[in-house]
Amino acid sequence: MVLSLVSLCAREVVRDHSSSPCWLRWVPMELYRPLLEASFTGCRPLAVGELVQRWPERTLRVARRRKQGQTGPNRLCIQALLLAVVRGLSDQRCSLKVLDLCGLQGDEGGMGDPMGGWSLTVALCTMVVQARAGAQRAQRERKRISALEREKDVKRERGQWEGGRETHCNQASTDNNELGGNDQNRMGSCGILGEEELIQGVRRRMEVERKRDAAMTALGGSQKVTEAKDVSSDVLVHVRADLFVNARSWERVRGALTTLGPLKLQCRYLRVEEISVSSIRTLLGLLPRQGFLGIDVRYSSLGVAGLAELLPLLSAFPALNSLRLHYCNLDFRRDHPGQEEALRDLSQGLTQLQELSRLSLTALRLPGQLRVLLSSLPKPLEILELPYLSLSPADLAYLSCSHHASTLQQLDLSENRLDENTLTSIRRLLSQASSSLQHLSLSGCGLTDGLLGLLLPSLGGCRALKSLALALNPLSVAGLMDLVRMAVRMPSLRQLLYPNPLEDYQPGLPDLPSSAQLLDWPLDEASDINITSSQLKRVLLESGRSDLFLTCDLLNYDKDLVD
Repeated sequence: MVLSLVSLCAREVVRDHSSSPCWLRWVPMELYRPLLEASFTGCRPLAVGELVQRWPERTLRVARRRKQGQTGPNRLCIQALLLAVVRGLSDQRCSLKVLDLCGLQGDEGGMGDPMGGWSLTVALCTMVVQARAGAQRAQRERKRISALEREKDVKRERGQWEGGRETHCNQASTDNNELGGNDQNRMGSCGILGEEELIQGVRRRMEVERKRDAAMTALGGSQKVTEAKDVSSDVLVHVRADLFVNARSWERVRGALTTLGPLKLQCRYLRVEEISVSSIRTLLGLLPRQGFLGIDVRYSSLGVAGLAELLPLLSAFPALNSLRLHYCNLDFRRDHPGQEEALRDLSQGLTQLQELSRLSLTALRLPGQLRVLLSSLPKPLEILELPYLSLSPADLAYLSCSHHASTLQQLDLSENRLDENTLTSIRRLLSQASSSLQHLSLSGCGLTDGLLGLLLPSLGGCRALKSLALALNPLSVAGLMDLVRMAVRMPSLRQLLYPNPLEDYQPGLPDLPSSAQLLDWPLDEASDINITSSQLKRVLLESGRSDLFLTCDLLNYDKDLVD
């Protein structure tokens, strides 16, 4: 990556924090963004805080750059950014109105200590609550100072009135003595005159506040309610982010979403883990209707009834385009009464999701039911992920002829067993999606050399394919070489996740091992695994495909790095 002259200079400028008072006051607003990027890249949290606290633009987007070898922003830098946003609320130099942190989450404990999704969510909620508390303290201080000033004004006017009354009364006494008037009447008239002047002076200063307090009292508001309404009268900064909620962070997230203050938290994508249907329903009720794009539910015992209950709630979000359900205890293979009715409810709920373009269903055990679910969607899907779904030949046959086939950009059929009975449907599906499909995963599908050989022409015809995952399939070295020779002839392909060949495993594997056996079986240390890698690299060199990345590392494979 070639850095521009501005980026190189920005890195040098933020390197020495002691010099920041010299240059920060003179830097033009056009250079704030490259300076902030350099601060993130060089892990300079103090510089991040100073730049954000006086951010000159209305919008600040801090997105995670997902490129090969790059990690998300450092945890300390993100914490410094959040603290600076709170400080910037009272800084006249700060123009920030929208803070966009969508897509910022990294992996917990990854390289470079990035801030994971759960940690970032908790930090954001803490920032919202702290900003409200700070605004309340500032408001109470303003009220205290205002009360002191009113008291001083009252004392000052009273002192002026008393001094004036004494002078006036002395003069009046002299005059009345000369005229022979009554002393008691004279003193009474002086007192009445001074009291009217005092009331007029105080009333002018307190009239506005008395009206406001009277209105709040008429509404039945207590002092705390009055303060809350005063603090929340204006939202100074809207904070957009992807939220990750589980049982430990549930209460904190709910508190932040219901907090009225200078910071308003908004959610783009919501990921929930191990929380009940009622808690998910409560969260959805707190989210703004606009701008919410998707929900990811994991390891929650929704059941068929729970999912049927949530789908109508999701239809209230007009822009929702992503629904992901992973390990949510849905099983239509069980013979329970009411299953057909529940399936109809699910189908009806999916019908209402007008903008849905991504559907991910993991380990939900829906054999033979794919037509009922997918045919109800009003819009063709672009992303369809169906791993561990026990798909039947009828499911794959429907998918290959459905209205989704020609629009699919990403397809995941991992861990669904493929054989001769399903091969025709898979080839038809790949033919229908040949011009749109960019990411394909057939890992753990039981593809042997023979089955893969029959499938290679259809794979090679996918002109837009960028990544292909075929891990945990029982291929030999010969089958693997055929796969790579086909891959180098696909100009759009950038990543290939290939399986370790059977020859690299220790003896004892069955003739047709499952994906679980291939995952757990140890590799043979006596065999030189580097020989296979060298053979594959030789094919790349001979074809001139230096832009194609080959890997057998299943755990660190990331298809999104090619986008």
